[in-house]
Amino acid sequence: MESFDFVVVGGGSGGCAVASRLSEDPGTSVALLEAGGTDDNWVVTTPGAMILMIAGKTNNWAFNTVPQAGLNGRVGYQPRGKGLGGSSAINAMVYIRGHKADYDGWARLGNSGWSYADVLPYFKRSEDNSELDGPYHGKGGPLHVTGSQSDNPVREIYLEAAREAQFRIREDFNAEEQEGLGTYQLTQKNGERWSAARGYIHPFMNSRANLHVETNAQATRILFEGKRAIGVEFRQGKDVKQIRARREVILSGGAFQSPQLLMLSGIGDAAALGKHGIASVHHLPGVGQNLQDHPDFVFGFTSDAPHFAGLSFSGIARIFKGIAQYRRERRGPMTSNVAECGGFLKTRPDLVLPDIQLHFCTAMVADHGRKPRWGTGFSCHVCVLRPKSRGSVWLQSADPLAPPAIDPNFFGEEADLDTMVAGFKMTKRLLDAPALKALQKTDTVTADVRTDAQIRDVLRNHVDTVYHPVGTCKMGTNDPLAVVDPKLRVYGLEGLRVVDASIMPNLIGGNTNAPTIMIGEKAADMIKAELRTS
Repeated sequence: MESFDFVVVGGGSGGCAVASRLSEDPGTSVALLEAGGTDDNWVVTTPGAMILMIAGKTNNWAFNTVPQAGLNGRVGYQPRGKGLGGSSAINAMVYIRGHKADYDGWARLGNSGWSYADVLPYFKRSEDNSELDGPYHGKGGPLHVTGSQSDNPVREIYLEAAREAQFRIREDFNAEEQEGLGTYQLTQKNGERWSAARGYIHPFMNSRANLHVETNAQATRILFEGKRAIGVEFRQGKDVKQIRARREVILSGGAFQSPQLLMLSGIGDAAALGKHGIASVHHLPGVGQNLQDHPDFVFGFTSDAPHFAGLSFSGIARIFKGIAQYRRERRGPMTSNVAECGGFLKTRPDLVLPDIQLHFCTAMVADHGRKPRWGTGFSCHVCVLRPKSRGSVWLQSADPLAPPAIDPNFFGEEADLDTMVAGFKMTKRLLDAPALKALQKTDTVTADVRTDAQIRDVLRNHVDTVYHPVGTCKMGTNDPLAVVDPKLRVYGLEGLRVVDASIMPNLIGGNTNAPTIMIGEKAADMIKAELRTS
């Protein structure tokens, strides 16, 4: 059995960051296990190819939820990245950190070291921002951040509509305040996607002898000696292999698969595990609980304006022209992340923080792109930023290759539906502004929606995820559902840590990729500090 100081399970945003930073010390050996491939081909690096991954199973686990009672029993879709970079290799590349109050809230829950002042240095250290500078931004980090290179004039039209509807324009969503509408910065460089793997792992796979990367290696079980994690069992093709961790096993499988692996290994609610014939190693009932996600609704419009992608003769011609331009210049439509504009709004003036987020898309997006339709057009997402509903993840069987059961419990709390109704109306105010109204040919989703009852019906019939699941290995103190402490160590066990979005006690107000990379950066520093004192 090969041995390393650290074995990191999962090459997503958190796993790439922590594995890379730990392996900066040539005296520390790190193995990174990833169930998918290397994700270093054109499908990943070309932003315009995103739809090939989100809508199908290319580099994507493509999970489904259990039927959602709050969504009229519909089964939801949960795309998750499979390959080095994880979901940062298939996402819409929007660079958002969340509001400073989110992290101060974590600290108030007893998670010392996780206030905004504590985490800002790690956001900055990870970042190489080509456009923004000052106290909130970093230069020279592994994660490249820049503005869109699509050159799409619809961005100015969107801003004009925002002004017409009397919304504030925000130049930087990651500075002192967040409220307002604007254009998003992206994790790109030279018009190409810049995943966590491109920044943290790919450059060092052949240059660091102490960094060992195994792809197509799906972890099936954590190995224990008593209460100490000593390694990982994994499948690679038809082979079952084991790898030893001299110091720690670090789980970075994400909000669904980190709790799944813990439960498969006997860590979780003992009674629930016993029903699958899994012997309890440590009773930890919070594993898989506290699932939080942003419920999201999508408005859709057909349009004859020449700014939008879609299945039409003009749209297909635009794609071919865009491919040629991309090859020449790394600019134009193929660099688009689709969700080029958006912002954060308060549905009530008395709110301290924005409670909804918009993603304005340069294409019609129906059912995550899985239901293409003829014609070109645009869409606009609106999601609830701080939902009260809590869901869970659990095992469907003891088969480690079976997907976990996923229940976001969307609209489990009526307050979330109330917020979404208000968010619907606020977004409609923007879409009805003259600049955007002029682009609309037909309303494909909400043409006949007028009353609050009709709004509630269309929401229950269409809402789904906007891809931000967190919280299932909750960080906390004096909390019966806490799975990890503020150092991200799993309670009741030794040599086992979780480093991914599952540790978030509460969902942040925004996209979760940049915060997950921050978690990886901070975790590496905490581990290094422990090594120095051990």
